[in-house]
Amino acid sequence: MARERLSPTSRLFSTAKAFSQKVKARSVVPQRYADGGGLYLSVSDSGARSWVFMFGFPGVVTKTGKRKTIEMGLGPFPDVTLAEARDRADEVRKQLRNGVNPIAAKKDEIANLTITAAKAKTFKECADAYIEAHRSGWRNPKHADQWFATFNETRRGSLIYPATTDLINGLPVAAIDEGLVLEVLRPAWLTRTETMKRARGRIEAVLGWATANKYRAGLNPARWKDNLQHSLPRPSKVAPVIHHPAMPYAELPAFMVSLRSREGVSARALEFTILNAARTGETIGARWDEIDIEAKLWTVPASRMKAGHEHRVPLSARALAIIGAQVRDGDYVFGGRGSGRPLSNMAMLELLRDVVGKGSTVHGFRSCFRDWLSETTAYPNEMGEIALAHAVSDKTEAAYRRGDMMEKRRRLMADWAEFCERPPAAQTDNVVALRG
Repeated sequence: MARERLSPTSRLFSTAKAFSQKVKARSVVPQRYADGGGLYLSVSDSGARSWVFMFGFPGVVTKTGKRKTIEMGLGPFPDVTLAEARDRADEVRKQLRNGVNPIAAKKDEIANLTITAAKAKTFKECADAYIEAHRSGWRNPKHADQWFATFNETRRGSLIYPATTDLINGLPVAAIDEGLVLEVLRPAWLTRTETMKRARGRIEAVLGWATANKYRAGLNPARWKDNLQHSLPRPSKVAPVIHHPAMPYAELPAFMVSLRSREGVSARALEFTILNAARTGETIGARWDEIDIEAKLWTVPASRMKAGHEHRVPLSARALAIIGAQVRDGDYVFGGRGSGRPLSNMAMLELLRDVVGKGSTVHGFRSCFRDWLSETTAYPNEMGEIALAHAVSDKTEAAYRRGDMMEKRRRLMADWAEFCERPPAAQTDNVVALRG
């Protein structure tokens, strides 16, 4: 921009009409046109025009110690007329006479408006925003549905009861304090402990998101440590952890005889799950392109694994026979015929309960496998953890665990399959002879 030209103390533009004629003239060049008293019309090289107010303020100096000239924008022309620009300049002059820095005052005004807007953000709005922000990172689509149900009434009710949901959903997220969180959790903390434990964690996550996005400030009132732990009994005290019921491994061969006598996809899927010490979701989601018959390998993608890592499963002869007997009708190995859909999540459990009775769980067979490995074989525990696809909690161990002991695990799973297929009458001892 060219060097500015200063006008006399009298205003250059005495009337709005004269001003309009001047700025519309082709002779206007890029520079600042003074209107007096610190008000200027700034014309840029591109021809854009805007109003600026130039002033100095005590304490605001350059690096050399001289008072710094501050430029404050008052708006673009012609959106802001000459008369409006002069009115705005008068307001700035009043602030300066009162010892107020207009730039700082403007920033405070914007900050206050931001705070006011943030206070208007409700807890429910933050919960919905949190779900949308994390939806793509959740491997299981049902996870988002569970979060949504936590903060919304449904026909089955919500994880947080409707009355307590209403208690916080419509409130400004900045107003949520420990007292309100306790009102949400206390009514069902003793009767639905696990449900309310999850609810507490989700409330804490939403409030944490709100703090990170400047919608609230201060410590998170839903945090457990050093906060709610003093007001609520520890979950493990009121609702001890109940592990999945597991069949004693010595009873497994007899059960497998009964299972093999059953026909249908559910029976074969359950047998396949037991033989591979797999989880229900891993089996019912198994696709044909995950199976390598030639390599005798089942590769479960990371997207379907609890730990989020690809899991390779060496297939025993019986596991391969089960796969070979399935009709290839769709993408899923154990899908419903002609439906193109995987087996129901409850199919194997219902079959198991029909054979054994209530209280049994498919997941319990993983514990059965682990007990068998620890008590009757010389295989290292680490190999069992890999076979079960357990996440490595120790960071040092995780850093050094590069392989998955595939060849050794082939022998392990073959021995497990042999044990599962052993006739009950032949069990004279519980020791498995290891192959060389």
